[in-house]
Amino acid sequence: MSTTREQASTPEDLARLFVERANARDADGLAALYADDAVMGFPPGRQTVGRAAIRQVLEQMLQHAPLPFPREQPLPTLIHGDLALTATQPSDGTGGRAQVARRQPDGSWLRILDRPEAGGA
Repeated sequence: MSTTREQASTPEDLARLFVERANARDADGLAALYADDAVMGFPPGRQTVGRAAIRQVLEQMLQHAPLPFPREQPLPTLIHGDLALTATQPSDGTGGRAQVARRQPDGSWLRILDRPEAGGA
């Protein structure tokens, strides 16, 4: 059985879809927001490479994360061709989260780089 999920039609959609899927504890849906060759800077100090490995990390995170995940204030998106830099300000006001997304041939966007834990100085 295949599940049809909403795709990100803009780079900014990725953060909203992440929160919605995290609150549904949908590890498969979260992983679907990442390109096959994506790199995530998580757990702290490490890199997780590839959609399948990112899915495993996200599944573990969901098992321990309190709900609901809050929506965070987006920072201005920078777009250059098929690449976009997106970022959000964590709800506690410290640090920031940054992602690079790539436009896909069908026009949707997927994360290719994700740094979810960028602490403040």
